Amino acid sequence: MQVHYIDVGQADATLFMFDTYTLLLDAGDWNNNDVIEYLHSQNVSQIDVAIGTHPDADHIGQLDKVINQFEVDEVWMSGNTSTSGTYRRVLEAIDADQTGYDEPRMGDVFDIGDLQVQVLYPASISGEVNKESLAFKMSYGEIDFIFTGDAESAQEQEMIGSGTDLDAEVLQLGHHGSKTSTSKAFLEEVSPETAIYSAGKDNQYGHPHQEVVDRIEEFGADLFGTDAHGTIMVTTDGKSYQVTTHENGNIEPGQPESDQEESNQDQTDSNESPQNSNGSCIEVNSADMETMQEIIHIGPDRAQEIIDLRPFQSIDDLTNVSGIGPARLDDIKEQGIACIGGGKA
Repeated sequence: MQVHYIDVGQADATLFMFDTYTLLLDAGDWNNNDVIEYLHSQNVSQIDVAIGTHPDADHIGQLDKVINQFEVDEVWMSGNTSTSGTYRRVLEAIDADQTGYDEPRMGDVFDIGDLQVQVLYPASISGEVNKESLAFKMSYGEIDFIFTGDAESAQEQEMIGSGTDLDAEVLQLGHHGSKTSTSKAFLEEVSPETAIYSAGKDNQYGHPHQEVVDRIEEFGADLFGTDAHGTIMVTTDGKSYQVTTHENGNIEPGQPESDQEESNQDQTDSNESPQNSNGSCIEVNSADMETMQEIIHIGPDRAQEIIDLRPFQSIDDLTNVSGIGPARLDDIKEQGIACIGGGKA
């Protein structure tokens, strides 16, 4: 079996190819075609299962294109919904192609050829999109892989508490290597030999966070990241495995944009507007759904609520949005990309 951790920037996409089967776990970001191009480069024509761990645009971004361009037998999603155009397009593609659809739950076990897929999370859903990401233990012979999407440490603790055997050789770090995930307790429970994360080079969120990199190094697992190594492939015969990378890079923990600004404040004009990946600040009173989700703590539901409530007079007014309290408002300000009227958050 080959497991391709595809280099899709600040997003997620993992391709499994084994025997006559193909499985895709997440589908990159909404504003790119890199997943589609990679599938074509691997001569993929049919996908047995395409999974969206949760409906954020950096995980299901190209899933509609996958369904439209390849023969997809089944789509698995968490069941949490979104008002984003990306999510709507995925549902439309599923309906148009009459693709099979399932919402797996904790404890479900599926056999896809020689690959056993065990669902680790969630047992139920309540609208917490990131936290209720689909999580899996994938076993091919004696070699095990774990994926948790954007689930956080509290959800990792629930997985531990379920009594499921979480021991695995390969762990994908949760939430792109964010400090919200890959807790020490979870790391000890999984006891991986190899840890892999998917993140964009010099991303604004500072992924992977220093705390997580330190934790992996202290644990003694080998660490690989798509920002440093490009696409990462794990090849296994079910008894042993090897890791190959597209590039030879060094892991460099990131720094949130606010910290970068603080460390470079002598060189930065105090009136300069914060910028997103396209070089401009995210104007809260006019940004579209997908762009709004580049702001920390803003998922599809909060983005829609912001759109419904705007215009805002200041960034402080975001505390009127459900789930954004003083602590999260501070995080938004520290990130430094949200603005109103061109002014910094």
